[in-house]
Amino acid sequence: MIFNDVNFDTYLKNYPTEDGFFGKYGGSYISPELQTAMQEISHAYNTICKSRKFIDELRRIRREFQGRPTPISHLQRLSDSIGTGVQLYAKREDLNHTGAHKLNHCMGEALLAKYMGKKKVIAETGAGQHGVALATAAAYFGLECDIYMGKVDIEKQAPNVARMKILGARVVEVTDGLQTLKEAVDAAFAAYAREYKDAIYCIGSVLGPHPFPLMVRDFQSVVGIEAREQFIDMTGELPDAVVACVGGGSNAMGTFAGFLNDPVDIYGVEPLGRGTALGDHAASLKYGTEGIMHGFNSIMLKDENGEPAPVYSVASGLDYPSSGPEHAFLHDLGRVKYDVINDEETIDAFFTLSRLEGIIPAIESSHAIAYGMKLAKTMKKGSVLITLSGRGDKDMDYVIEKYGIR
Repeated sequence: MIFNDVNFDTYLKNYPTEDGFFGKYGGSYISPELQTAMQEISHAYNTICKSRKFIDELRRIRREFQGRPTPISHLQRLSDSIGTGVQLYAKREDLNHTGAHKLNHCMGEALLAKYMGKKKVIAETGAGQHGVALATAAAYFGLECDIYMGKVDIEKQAPNVARMKILGARVVEVTDGLQTLKEAVDAAFAAYAREYKDAIYCIGSVLGPHPFPLMVRDFQSVVGIEAREQFIDMTGELPDAVVACVGGGSNAMGTFAGFLNDPVDIYGVEPLGRGTALGDHAASLKYGTEGIMHGFNSIMLKDENGEPAPVYSVASGLDYPSSGPEHAFLHDLGRVKYDVINDEETIDAFFTLSRLEGIIPAIESSHAIAYGMKLAKTMKKGSVLITLSGRGDKDMDYVIEKYGIR
């Protein structure tokens, strides 16, 4: 498929470029000392991770420890409730071990750290799913683990904080700024700059300096590869549309990677939060402009001084003022349509899926469910495949406290 002069037959091999760019987005804007560390990681990834031994071990881990492949579920009752005849399906990453897609790249990154002789993994987390996944990977491989998390998110995500501690991770509370995901990334990068000789930074999404957008996409592409094969096996055809939520964008990029070269409409769903005013949402691709933060160039939300703006989302895993550089590139190409869902629509979808299908979704995933439902109402026929990126156990106390039982 040729789309806006980009050949998607060879897209995954050509993007990013050797220096980590997707068009004008991506790159590595960091200190010379950290750049040396990133080059070490990049070299290791391009050699170790391409070896048969590494690939075989990762496949065994996915099969025997993670429980992959995760299934696709036909959401029959939800489809019937919409009434247009359009059929909704969910790729069930909530059934991946630890309850979300995050373990897909965490096991890969931790395995790489082990091969590199590192003793510790360092990361940030928002909703806590990345933190839990990395703590799990660290326990599996016998590595130390430090997780940086904003105070606000610690209070919202108590179950995941407890899980990280039970798994042996050190959870470091971040009290700077808005005390959410951006500040957690700031703190984790600062820690890595001090400890990079003995540690590896395991970023939680398809963002950060090169090679992380590439590495995380590649490790997460198992979602899209599985989903494409499973959907054809179930229905005999491709879905008409594919939908996933986007914060940094790891579950979305992993899903989209399987379908970019197919005649399929692809939708990335950002959090509109409370509304369109700056500080009330985290929809960077919808309302942002080009800018550099955390070592990469992408589309970001900025304040009046051109700095990363305050953001908000009911979903802790989506409240980040930028998005992965590959999402910015696909946005500009028009290959993926990026749209928004607000808090109210998200919480309605959270309860609707729970009641009609017996699946309690993560609030992050509920953005995708809400958009899939809205999209199905505009279609006269066909099918929509939604990535259900995680389960909602972590969110239940917060949802009940803030919204009650509907």
